[in-house]
Amino acid sequence: MDLQAQRDLQLLNEVEQDAAVTQRSLADKLDVALGLTNLYLKRLAHKGYIKITTIPRHRIKYLLTPQGMVEKTRLTYQYMEYSLTHYRQIRERLKIILTARAKAGAKRVVVYGTGELAEMAYISLREMDLTLVGFVDGKKGTFLSYPLWPVEELSNWEFDFVLIADLEEGKKLQSRISKAGVPREKIATL
Repeated sequence: MDLQAQRDLQLLNEVEQDAAVTQRSLADKLDVALGLTNLYLKRLAHKGYIKITTIPRHRIKYLLTPQGMVEKTRLTYQYMEYSLTHYRQIRERLKIILTARAKAGAKRVVVYGTGELAEMAYISLREMDLTLVGFVDGKKGTFLSYPLWPVEELSNWEFDFVLIADLEEGKKLQSRISKAGVPREKIATL
C-alpha cells in the first residue's frame, strides 16, 4: 500500500469520525503541510469520496459520501492485507536470523529496541531455544515487563549477540552498540 493510499484512508477515517474537523488538525495528524492537506481534501472531493460544505457561513464541514464509504472499506482491507504481509515477512526474516545464530551456538540474546519489531523479536525468541537476556534502549522504564537498560550496561552482561529491532536506524544503532564495546560480529540487524 503506497503512502497516498494510507493518507487517503486516514483522511476518510478522520472525516467519518468528525465532520467538523479542521484542515489544521488534519495536517497535524498526517504530519504534512496545511496546503498539502487542502490539496488532498480537494482531490478526495473531486473523486466524490467526500463532500465539502460551508454551514454555517464560515464553518467548513466534510461529509463522507456513500462512494467514500466504499473507498474507505476498500482501503481498509488493502491496508490490513499489506500489514499482514509485512508482519509475515518480518517474522520470516527474524526466524532466518535467529535460526542461523542458534545453529552457530548462540543461546543468550539481547534485544535493542522497544517498538513493534522488538515485540515480534520477543515472540520469535520464545518460540525458539534462545534465552532473552534483556532489552536495551535509550529510554528508561520497562518493556514487556522487563526493565530497560542503557546500551552502556552491555559490558556487564553475558550474551551471545544483540539483535537490533529497528529497521530505520539499524546502522546508527549498530555504531552505538559497537562504541559500547560489543564486537560487530555479536550484532545482528534485520
